[in-house]
Amino acid sequence: MQHGQGRRLGFLFAGQGAQHPGMGQELYRQSAAAREVLDRLEALRPGTLEDCFSAGAERLKQTDVAQPCLFAVQAAVAAALTAAGLQPWATAGFSLGEVSAVRFAGYLTLEEGFALVQTRARAMADCAKAAPGGMLAVLRLDEASVEEICRGLEGAYPVNYNCPGQTVCAAKQEALAGLEAAVKQRGGRCLPLQVSGPFHSPYMEPAAEELLRALTALPARSPQLRVYANLSGEPYRDFAPTLAWQCARPVRFEKSVRAMLRDGAEGFVEIGPGKVLAGLVKKIAPGTPVWSVEDEEGLERAVEEANA
Repeated sequence: MQHGQGRRLGFLFAGQGAQHPGMGQELYRQSAAAREVLDRLEALRPGTLEDCFSAGAERLKQTDVAQPCLFAVQAAVAAALTAAGLQPWATAGFSLGEVSAVRFAGYLTLEEGFALVQTRARAMADCAKAAPGGMLAVLRLDEASVEEICRGLEGAYPVNYNCPGQTVCAAKQEALAGLEAAVKQRGGRCLPLQVSGPFHSPYMEPAAEELLRALTALPARSPQLRVYANLSGEPYRDFAPTLAWQCARPVRFEKSVRAMLRDGAEGFVEIGPGKVLAGLVKKIAPGTPVWSVEDEEGLERAVEEANA
């Protein structure tokens, strides 16, 4: 899979929280490539189209609904972009989006990726039931300050290194109020995330172990594209552990974007619903071109401008 005649693009796949009611519906109507992918996934998980197109925000917040639906829409958008002639040079994903990224790169088939996402969602939901908690985005403080705050609290961890001045923490329910108070005391600000557990923390280790078993059982494949890993911020080396353990370890998104730019990326396309990753890229590397694609209009703009 070669990149197009235009610039060297990184395809970025967003994580849980990017979902919204109605996602994928317009592209399903307008792109044969997107429709073919979504119909295949609907056959494997009946109700997927109804969840994407018609479910309310409350249902889409559930981990076991959000993750397969996001994966489905991202796969459809990626297929529509490929059909329109836009090929990436490399790819990366944020949390759940990393499963979409490795699938697109050729490590997994569409069916294997979809099955893995459902296993991942259930395993992470089980861990969240066993260790109830939540996640807070900490703004206006640097990474070192956030790490120091978490070291002083039991049950709180820095887990998503998103962009300068934004680090997400995961904490057990009883540690959330103390975390918020400590952040305020240091002059920072907290925003609660719309998630149902303390993801990317050690509380998710049973899910990581289950995913490692599932991945080890799959046939090994040679990818067609390089993928930058959440775990290291660098290109994948050891596939199964790298993908399995990211659900219980920090997401190093800022590091991934910087590594892609260092290695030759000239712009980014955010694949699927939302504009969260585009917003982070603008803070990490101001002036770097980035397009968000979830519908026909976004797709046409990205294809036209990226290949210009």
